[in-house]
Amino acid sequence: GFFVVAPNLLGHAWRRGTDYRVSTLAEDLRPYFIQDTSYDVIIGHSLGGPVTLSLLQFLPKTKETAVILLDPPLELEGTTEMIKSWILNEAMNIKYIEEVADDRGWSRRDCVLRVSSVLMCDCTTVEGIFSHNEPWSFSGLLRNIPPHVKITVLASDPKVGAFCDPEHIPCDVERLNVRVLPGIGHSIQYEDPDAIMDSIQLPRAKL
Repeated sequence: GFFVVAPNLLGHAWRRGTDYRVSTLAEDLRPYFIQDTSYDVIIGHSLGGPVTLSLLQFLPKTKETAVILLDPPLELEGTTEMIKSWILNEAMNIKYIEEVADDRGWSRRDCVLRVSSVLMCDCTTVEGIFSHNEPWSFSGLLRNIPPHVKITVLASDPKVGAFCDPEHIPCDVERLNVRVLPGIGHSIQYEDPDAIMDSIQLPRAKL
């Protein structure tokens, strides 16, 4: 089995704040890395991608860690307003569970989780996340990957609403693998969870 830690970032679920810079969101999660706390795998979706990259320096150097970034928005030059408008529209025009199921074909459980998360979305927080991180530029965080960390970026299909443009990912970086998922939108964890599991290389138990 898996032991899973799934913290809510500031501004997510019931958590509110006044400073939504990525550096502040990362600092808020520092307690999860005290006393050389280690993890086999760390997954960061969307905004969680830049936040995860900001925390790599606090991982213990004695253990290899696999990091999987799901459609992380690394550079938003020219697309900031479009993406912000899309998120705000989702928050202000909440769909019923049945509508989400018909529109996206997800399981009912995933549709319930999706609608619940949107219901907790605060428009003021969305505005703050974008304004506090202007200009939005985090691709440079991929240029200095620690030797004990391996990163896989799973990018969504640009034709169906990707936030991550593979052209913004630095080339020829050691321990960095990039994969674009054809036909898969921004919510990779709902649409193609197998792609995530395929990226996790865990040691097999000895029988």
